[in-house]
Amino acid sequence: MSFSPEFMDELRDRLRLSDVVGRKVKLIRKGREFSGLCPFHSEKSPSFTVNDDKHFYHCFGCGAHGDAIRFLTEAEGLPFREAVERLAGEAGLALPQERPEERAQQERRAGLHDVNEAAAKWYESQLWTPGGRDALAYLRKRGLSEATIRAFRIGFAPAARTALRDGLQARGMTLELMEEAGLLIAPEGERDRFDRFRNRVMFPILDNRGRVVAFGGRALDDAPAKYLNSPETPLFHKGRMLYNLFGARGAARDRGQIIVVEGYMDVISLAQAGFPEAVAPLGTALTEDQIAELWRVAPEPILCFDGDNAGRRAAARGLERALPHLKPGHSLRFAVLPQGEDPDSFVQTEGADAFTALLKGGQGLADMLWAGLMESHPTDTPERRAGFERAVYDAIARIGDAKVKRFYEMEFKDRMAALFRPQRPAAANSYQGGGARAGGQASRPRTGGAAKGRGRPQTVWDRRDDPVAARLSSARLKGTALGHDDSASRGRLREGLLVLCAISHPLLLDRHGEELMAVEFENRDLDKLRAEIIRIAASEPGLDMTRMRDHLSRTGFGRLLDSLNVLLVRDWFSRPEAAQVDAESGWRHVMALHQRSLSLERELKQVEDELAREFTDDAFSRLQALKKQLDESEGHEANLAGFGIASGRGTTG
Repeated sequence: MSFSPEFMDELRDRLRLSDVVGRKVKLIRKGREFSGLCPFHSEKSPSFTVNDDKHFYHCFGCGAHGDAIRFLTEAEGLPFREAVERLAGEAGLALPQERPEERAQQERRAGLHDVNEAAAKWYESQLWTPGGRDALAYLRKRGLSEATIRAFRIGFAPAARTALRDGLQARGMTLELMEEAGLLIAPEGERDRFDRFRNRVMFPILDNRGRVVAFGGRALDDAPAKYLNSPETPLFHKGRMLYNLFGARGAARDRGQIIVVEGYMDVISLAQAGFPEAVAPLGTALTEDQIAELWRVAPEPILCFDGDNAGRRAAARGLERALPHLKPGHSLRFAVLPQGEDPDSFVQTEGADAFTALLKGGQGLADMLWAGLMESHPTDTPERRAGFERAVYDAIARIGDAKVKRFYEMEFKDRMAALFRPQRPAAANSYQGGGARAGGQASRPRTGGAAKGRGRPQTVWDRRDDPVAARLSSARLKGTALGHDDSASRGRLREGLLVLCAISHPLLLDRHGEELMAVEFENRDLDKLRAEIIRIAASEPGLDMTRMRDHLSRTGFGRLLDSLNVLLVRDWFSRPEAAQVDAESGWRHVMALHQRSLSLERELKQVEDELAREFTDDAFSRLQALKKQLDESEGHEANLAGFGIASGRGTTG
């Protein structure tokens, strides 16, 4: 039923909003307002205010805003009508009289709730009978405990054609109500209705108040449809609902995150492993309505889909759906699973800590969008660069919010400038070699641009092909900065890689910060950058890539970051779009090469000093051997099992 504006105004006037909100939020009076920690997102300092005079609450952190009715619908998941009824009861305000047709509709909906609840209980009971033995064995084989099975009210639909129908009829439920609830099928031209779900493991689907409104069934035989959901009903609209949202909402708000996965078993396995904030769409791609539901719970839902082509397509569709609806403070993040894994298998084989690391290493929507555009649009010619630029601005044009659109334009304009910016020639003294070489020659500034016919001096960051690269037999590491030019330039490239990879994947600093801090850096600018990222990571636990880059840009490292992004563009594992596991494998490999090369360089310097003092055949032989080892170390085979697979790079990278 509808309520008149006059009734709604009187309802608001009779209530004190701080009393309604204060039942869920600890409020402290500050003048004419109250403040507290926002119930709609995780925060440590209060940004949530309540104004009784103006009848609204507002959060300056996540933008949540509304009145008492909106608070109940958002914080407790009540439907609008039920929120009004509850508040009217508290205020002692009589509800307007319902029209007869509205009363009949409410009674019909109540009947549908009753029949769905009865079906859920019946399915549950069947799981624990001898007939449910195979279904129970399947669930236990999937690693579910009895406590988890009961918590999610998982059941079993027998194979008999009318088992549920007969069971519910015996409890007084009508065939018409069962059919309207989607539990029975009535074939056209036939009078005999039969069960929709047969020989399936049954997952009840709850609404925002915890009431059973539909079911999903997983076949135990070779049925054409492995998974089958209830049809649309007056209670169930699959494009608006999310599996387990009722169960996940509290944990998601407490933790400040909600995880979106593909299927029922993913949700249930994650909950059992300690991630109760997981939900799943109901057999469809993520819809605009579902994204809006997610944003009511957490400002940046994490999409964690299977590590196969279908999973990547699902993530891409989620991005496309979200793009027009982005708003300040609200976006999506993406956690990419290794190839062949789903959240269920990953958390059971790798454990909760690995899954937490996967979530922390997730990419923001901007990074995911950029990576997709880079993958689908080559930029190796002026025409293709122009096409790439057009695709970038076409994507940005789909963003509805003007402020968000403006910041995307600024961000992607900077990225394109860094991507397309030509390298600048270095001064002749940009690099000085380290000591006398065999034969007593002093080192000279390394220019050598004309030597390879490129017509410009070589900077310390120049990228040149070298036969050493051919010795990188790990196909997924070919074409990176690990095998180009002289060892000094390569050393600086490795220093840049170590820093850039840590910036793109700050979780590396949690695990390898001490190692990065201890290793020797030759380039002063990179040494300063390294010191700053270690300092900021230590002072701000949980720092993500975006905040890290913003901080570095504000503190004068922006130009150096741009140079690193361009000059190391081929080193894909240092990019934000690389999977955390690949970034860590690549980083550790570069660190090992760098430490090995530094050790050899020190030995080489000692031998050179010996030769400078006195030439001996023994010292000269050691010099040649060390040079050979140094060259070989630059081309050392990575041999990293599975490297690149988690980032979707297959086996040829």
